[in-house]
Amino acid sequence: VRDVVTGRSRGSRGDGESHRRWKEKILKILAEIQAPLSLLMLRLCNWALLKLLNHLFLSVQLHRGQLEMVLRAAKTPDVPLVFLSTHKSQLDGPLLSFLLFSQGLGVPRVTVGCQVCSPRLRALLGCLGGIFLPSRMEQTPSDQDEGLPRAVLATYVEEVLRSRQPLLIFLEEPPVALRLSAPAREWLALVYRAVRDGAVPDVLLVPVGIAYDVVP
Repeated sequence: VRDVVTGRSRGSRGDGESHRRWKEKILKILAEIQAPLSLLMLRLCNWALLKLLNHLFLSVQLHRGQLEMVLRAAKTPDVPLVFLSTHKSQLDGPLLSFLLFSQGLGVPRVTVGCQVCSPRLRALLGCLGGIFLPSRMEQTPSDQDEGLPRAVLATYVEEVLRSRQPLLIFLEEPPVALRLSAPAREWLALVYRAVRDGAVPDVLLVPVGIAYDVVP
């Protein structure tokens, strides 16, 4: 981030006012990416999700083999977990987050794709662990948008992995299935870059998923 700011500030005075403006821009981008987790909202939404599941489905079944694999992977010392999942429904994010949290794996940071979210919904998802591409990168999710948003996002992903927070990446955007989405490609590239640059020595890629008899 400092390299990008220094490159853009060439020719201008490095005074306190300039540093303050850059810091404000960086914090604004960071606020677009994530929000502090709210344990109160997590507990309330988990309670509401249980009520919703009881009305939508006859039962929710956990695959014991997959659960044991996830728990075994979580015990690997000093290696962050990156969960990769298909995306069948908009309910997948809250449901997978709830299941992982209920198994003592912490609250995962869940990537939210390019679907249109109202500001209130975006704020709620952020409190529950949702993370977003900065708005400028959502509009042009390609290598053309090199700059401050990409640098802040790359640094953020490095810090998430370094602190061993679980990261959940959805590979698809419903209703388009079996095709790697542009946001997923962006998140995977950031994880690869963090390992390549030595921010973390390694990551564990763990497949998880939800199957529905009828997609809600």
